[in-house]
Amino acid sequence: MMYVNPSKCIACNTCQLACAFAQYSSGLDPRKTRVHVYKMGEDKGVPVLCLQCEEAACMKVCPTNALYRNEKLGIVEIDHEKCIHCKMCVAACPFGNIMVDEPEKQVGKCDLCHGHPMCAMFCPTGALQYRA
Repeated sequence: MMYVNPSKCIACNTCQLACAFAQYSSGLDPRKTRVHVYKMGEDKGVPVLCLQCEEAACMKVCPTNALYRNEKLGIVEIDHEKCIHCKMCVAACPFGNIMVDEPEKQVGKCDLCHGHPMCAMFCPTGALQYRA
């Protein structure tokens, strides 16, 4: 489970870079991060990422069941073989945490790096913490 403590966030964007590097091994593109830090001042921010909702709206609207819960890790994952790119999940996420990755044209979301979230590992202040 990921824990977010906004009071510790210094808006350094290290989590965003770590995510972009982990998710896109073909080349670092910070714009494609799956963690977003919303700045609340020069040195304050709120990191936002997929909450892995218990009653995940993205899963409910998916017509092909491409979004499913990995029970072992407790995360919502995407089966790209089943995804038909309808983008209903993008619209359904109340937090805006599912996006279309360009130029791949695939739906993407935080998968907690399959149990080893780089954003939490590299967060210098502990604003993001992962507990298995």
